[in-house]
Amino acid sequence: MGIDALKRSLWVFHVNAGSCNGCDIEIVAALTPRYDVERFGIKLVGTPRHADVLLVTGPVTRQMKDKLLRVYEQTPEPKLVVVVGNCGSTCGVFYESYNIEGPVDKLIPVDVYVHGCPPRPEAIIEGIAKAWAKLEKTKVKK
Repeated sequence: MGIDALKRSLWVFHVNAGSCNGCDIEIVAALTPRYDVERFGIKLVGTPRHADVLLVTGPVTRQMKDKLLRVYEQTPEPKLVVVVGNCGSTCGVFYESYNIEGPVDKLIPVDVYVHGCPPRPEAIIEGIAKAWAKLEKTKVKK
C-alpha cells in the first residue's frame, strides 16, 4: 500500500447472501480488540451508499438475489467486492441446492476471494488489504 492508501479509511459493508454464519462470526472476530481492523482504517458501515467495498458471505439464495443486486447498485463507484468463504465462490456444501442461485460471481463481479470454511480473521484482513490496494490503483488511473 502506498502513502495515498493511508489518507482516509476504507469503508466496508457486509452482506450475508445466505451463509451458515461461520464466515460472519470470523468477520466479527476481526473487529474485536484482538485483531482490531479499525486501527488499520477499515471501518464497517451500516449502508452500502457509504461503502468502498462490499464484503459478501455465503452462496446467493433465491431470496437474496434481488437484494444483493440492489446493494451492489447502491454502492458508489469505484467499488470492489470481496467474497469471504468457500460458499461464496463455489457454493460449498450448498452446491446444487434447490434454493441456491449460484456463487456471487454469477451475479456481480468479484475482485478478491478469501478462501476457507470459515476463513480466519487474518485471511479476511489480508483480503481486504488486497482490495484496498486494488482500489487505490483504480483511483490513480482515473
